[in-house]
Amino acid sequence: MLIIIDKKIPEQSKVKLRNFGLLIELETAGITYGAISGHPDIFFTMIGNNLVVAPNLPKSVQKLLLERKIDVVTGIKHVGSKYPENASYNAVVTEDFLVHHQKITDSSILKRCEGRKIVHVNQGYTRCNLIFISPRHVITSDLGISAALTKLGVEVLFFNPDEILLPGFRSGFIGGACGLLDKKLFINGSTIFHKDGSKLREFCHHAGVDLVELYPGPLFDGGGIFFC
Repeated sequence: MLIIIDKKIPEQSKVKLRNFGLLIELETAGITYGAISGHPDIFFTMIGNNLVVAPNLPKSVQKLLLERKIDVVTGIKHVGSKYPENASYNAVVTEDFLVHHQKITDSSILKRCEGRKIVHVNQGYTRCNLIFISPRHVITSDLGISAALTKLGVEVLFFNPDEILLPGFRSGFIGGACGLLDKKLFINGSTIFHKDGSKLREFCHHAGVDLVELYPGPLFDGGGIFFC
């Protein structure tokens, strides 16, 4: 098991995650702005067991993925310095849906999602704001995403982004603080530090998902936790 994380997430989170696999601590320089320069959801889209990766992902990371026999497809668009050029891979893909701002989605993602329903949303940083914890249960920090998925019969928990840490910004987003492995939702931080924490715990219980809190502090947006 490979676990892709931002190198900047709390050290206590890394220690706990090492019990589940080998960590790839992502960092880049000179590609996009510093706060998100190591965020997995800026450089990767997960489609089942496959990864679509930005062509300007550091070669050392690409080499490690190939050495570990991760099924990798190289995308077309390079991650750029600002929005929307740094959001082409920030999509959410499930067995049923591709959720993203369709105008900026990399064509390699669209090609591999034929047969899935494309859910267009105005939020280009979709993976930052959204995580499916089951095929029909989602948590999001974006009201537009919430409305779009509710119309499709998906159960949605809106989680206020206030109090989620993202250094350099007023707040982060819930999707960026989380990752899913089997029926376990891993979250950077403890829900007791957030006003919607009890709602999140109840929603996970309702969906049959265990919550794994990675360190005893405020929620931290590290661009997601990707389990490969």
